[in-house]
Amino acid sequence: MSLQAYQQASQRSEDPRATEYRLFAQVTRALMASKSLPKEDVKGRAEALDWNRRVWSNLAIDCASQDNKLPESLRAAIISLSIFVSKHASVALRSPDAVDDLVDINRTVMQGLMPQANAGAEGQAVG
Repeated sequence: MSLQAYQQASQRSEDPRATEYRLFAQVTRALMASKSLPKEDVKGRAEALDWNRRVWSNLAIDCASQDNKLPESLRAAIISLSIFVSKHASVALRSPDAVDDLVDINRTVMQGLMPQANAGAEGQAVG
C-alpha cells in the first residue's frame, strides 16, 4: 500500500495517534519475532529491521517538513532517533540481541501515543 493510500485511509477511519500506535505495535512485533529467528536467517531479520528503519525514516521526513506542527525540540529528537535506528539496524542484523534496543525505543514511543498515558501525565509531575 502506498504512503498516500495509507494516509487517506487513516484519515477516514481512526485518530492519527491510534494509527501510529498500531503501526509501531506491528513493526515492534516483527522485530521481536526476528530475534527468535535462526542466526542464519539474515533475510528474515533484515526484513523486520528494514521495515522499522522505513517507519523511522518516514517520521524523520515528516519532522523535517516546515509544515510539521510538533515543537521543534521534539522534531529534532525524532530525527535523531531515526538516525540512531538506521545505524543500529546494521548492528542488529549481525547481533540479534541488539534488536532489544530498537524494541525498547518503539515501546517508549508507543507509551507516549497511548491516549490514557497523555491524560494521566497532564496531572502528574515527572519524578
